[in-house]
Amino acid sequence: MRVLITGVSGQLGHDAAKVLTEKGIAFIGFSSRELDVTDRDAVLRMFSQYRPDAALHCAAYTKVDRAEDEAERCMRVNADGTRYIAEACRKLDAKLLYVSTDYVFPGTGDKPWETDDPTGPLNVYGLSKLAGERAVRELVEKHFIVRTSWVVGAHGNNFVKTMLRLAETYREVRVVDDQIGSPTFTADLAPLLCAMIETDKYGVYHATNEGFCSWAELAEAVFRLTGKDAAVRRVSTEEYGAKALRPKNSRLSKASLDAGGFMRLPDWESSLAHLPVKGEL
Repeated sequence: MRVLITGVSGQLGHDAAKVLTEKGIAFIGFSSRELDVTDRDAVLRMFSQYRPDAALHCAAYTKVDRAEDEAERCMRVNADGTRYIAEACRKLDAKLLYVSTDYVFPGTGDKPWETDDPTGPLNVYGLSKLAGERAVRELVEKHFIVRTSWVVGAHGNNFVKTMLRLAETYREVRVVDDQIGSPTFTADLAPLLCAMIETDKYGVYHATNEGFCSWAELAEAVFRLTGKDAAVRRVSTEEYGAKALRPKNSRLSKASLDAGGFMRLPDWESSLAHLPVKGEL
């Protein structure tokens, strides 16, 4: 099997490449600088040259607040770019695994979202990722759509690294306490995605680390594990005042993983404790 990875320089793409290397599976990976997914001709040409059996589409526009001002750019990358990747996979009859997000849901209630629950994004980023899902469903029969949340990896930028950086300067950090979800560690998620593409168990999945917490609880765990002398000031979503609206309920049900015969990811606290971030965790 030959695999093509988009966004290979990002947190998830980097770890997926590492897993495929360990498995001995041939792959080629492209960063956004090497393959602009918004360039349809470039995408089709690259797929035609490499002729992958499967694609891991990890490339995405992920700046949630900035997307409110750069809606066109966000939609070009996450919606149009995904459509071009899907077109290329259809031409080759290749499998496509598309990484989506909890932000496709409206965030109401407190029950974990099932894969077939009604969607309703609150922000441009969520709308763009949902448009990508629709393109994948429309164009590629052999598809996996994997919704995840709060992605954290040793490679690249993320919430954990931001908290560690802020703790170097501030004695108190304001963190939202009424958005509930699950951190997802790329070292756990990448092996699952690579295992999926070796199967024909197509469909929509939710994959996060086990357990739920608020952003504030995650920040407190980071400071506790690293011994940082910084306190968390818990604030509401409204008090924090982010530009983009975010779902307060980002809990995702993992029943889809169980039904597909895939292993659930470890508890988020145990994975956080083993996360190598500049030697501080």
